Amino acid sequence: MRKSLSLLAAAAVLSTAGIAQAAEYAIDPTHTFATFEIGHFGATTNRGRFDKKEGKISFDKVAKTGSVDISFDVASVNTGTPMFDKHLLSAEILNAEQFPKARFVSTKFQFNGDKVSSVDGNLTIMGKTQPVTLKATQFACYDNPMVKREVCGGDFEATIDRTAFGADYGVNWGFPKNVRLVLQIEAVKQ
Repeated sequence: MRKSLSLLAAAAVLSTAGIAQAAEYAIDPTHTFATFEIGHFGATTNRGRFDKKEGKISFDKVAKTGSVDISFDVASVNTGTPMFDKHLLSAEILNAEQFPKARFVSTKFQFNGDKVSSVDGNLTIMGKTQPVTLKATQFACYDNPMVKREVCGGDFEATIDRTAFGADYGVNWGFPKNVRLVLQIEAVKQ
């Protein structure tokens, strides 16, 4: 009887040892950016980024699950050309006054082995929400010697149809509908 109780107790301890628990991460604003690229008359590519962002990430390496909720201040768009930034913020394109935030909320993490390979979720721009899959081009977690904590991050990309969000300026002139999004995200374990 004593032996079976000991085995039962050992089994209970071992069964809880593998239970995963998600860790909370805060985005590092100095290593987190959302950039975009769109063709310009087939000759060049216009590029820009959003400089102000906030968000939280939950990540469980063992259970291979996670969640992301990150938003970008649309008025922080930065192309390096103030006149172009002003046009992007206008009602003709991003309508930043009426829709000041763009937001991505994950629905599922996909893994290839132990590494995140993509994150499925919903992207909201200009009040319209569409499903988007952010494919990881690289992903890693490491012990950061500067902050003395674990940091996880990666580069993610997706191509979206901007007209699905109501941004159709210039399409009738030949500007492409597709916009390439590149997200660089690093987050510090709390």
